[in-house]
Amino acid sequence: MTNHTLLKTVAIAVTVGSLALASHAQARELRMAPGVPPAHPAYNPMFTQFAERLEEKTNGELRGNLLGTEVANIGNMRNAIRSGLVEAGLFLPAYFPADLPEINLVGDMAFLGTTPHAMAAAVTEYIVTCAECQEELKALGIVYTSSHASDLYRILSTKPVRSLADLRGLRMRVGGPQYSRWAESVGLTPATMSVGETYESLSQGVIEGTIASIADIISFRLDDVLNYVTDVELGTFHSTISHAVGQQAWDSLTEEQREAMIHASVEASAAITQRWGYEMAEEAREIAKESGIEILEPEQDLLDAIPAFIEEDLVYAAEQAERRHGVQDAEAKIERFQALVDKWTEMVEEIGDDHEAIAEAMKREIFSDVDFATYGS
Repeated sequence: MTNHTLLKTVAIAVTVGSLALASHAQARELRMAPGVPPAHPAYNPMFTQFAERLEEKTNGELRGNLLGTEVANIGNMRNAIRSGLVEAGLFLPAYFPADLPEINLVGDMAFLGTTPHAMAAAVTEYIVTCAECQEELKALGIVYTSSHASDLYRILSTKPVRSLADLRGLRMRVGGPQYSRWAESVGLTPATMSVGETYESLSQGVIEGTIASIADIISFRLDDVLNYVTDVELGTFHSTISHAVGQQAWDSLTEEQREAMIHASVEASAAITQRWGYEMAEEAREIAKESGIEILEPEQDLLDAIPAFIEEDLVYAAEQAERRHGVQDAEAKIERFQALVDKWTEMVEEIGDDHEAIAEAMKREIFSDVDFATYGS
């Protein structure tokens, strides 16, 4: 090799190396907060996959740094996002009913849930196409990406519950207003607390149970403090924003980066719904059996109380939303949401349990006509 050729080769190598370093230097690391412990599916796969997919879709331009609960948890996520400490975090609208009445109108419809993937997709489509919902979020400085849903809630308890009579007088944690109303309708005393407080409250006898995902046995190690699971289907928890993006962070993104972020969020939401709504629920049942937790079949009076409650509560929820929070045409909005639930239930039945295919359907049905230059701005 001549000196001229050698110098040329070195120059090319230096140039390529400089470009690579420049590209690496331009990569932006976003502060992301799952708000829950690593054992919870909202951490893995929802945020781990979100960070991975976002990096892939932006060719390394955007990356994620996952923050622990000591920095931000689901209880203080609103302030963490507002302050800029967190740029993308798990946000639960149910925690802020006064700030988000439009979103919670449908987020509160827990008992309509029969299929987790369908509920996640229905909520996502509703919020993306709801002008009032978007205005609420803008006032909080949050940009909406997508939602996910749990498995169907059950009664997890320290005392056996098979009938309505068994419920009366017990104190149980509830995860939202509709669950609180249902609890009161069947004689339970509802206790509102963070899901992270469930273990300690059960172990100390502050509560006798929780209306929750059976997967909480895994996520929050409840197998040590539970004795029974009543196998009654009590709808899904879907009052979620999987990756709420701070307004300042969103405004700094290019149109292409925004679209990549939405698509990464949708894929991660489908992944957590698959994990939480289906896989973990089955795993938790096995752990329950191994731990000596008895799975109880509900008696008919308990089963009959659910559809009777739903019929009355849909009317009540609409009236309350209008009277207490000034939501207009609440009944029509609930009907629109019910239609979306029916639409996505049918689609999910056709697609099956392929969460990647469900994510593609969500991107096609919900986001294909979205203008990412203006969305969220």
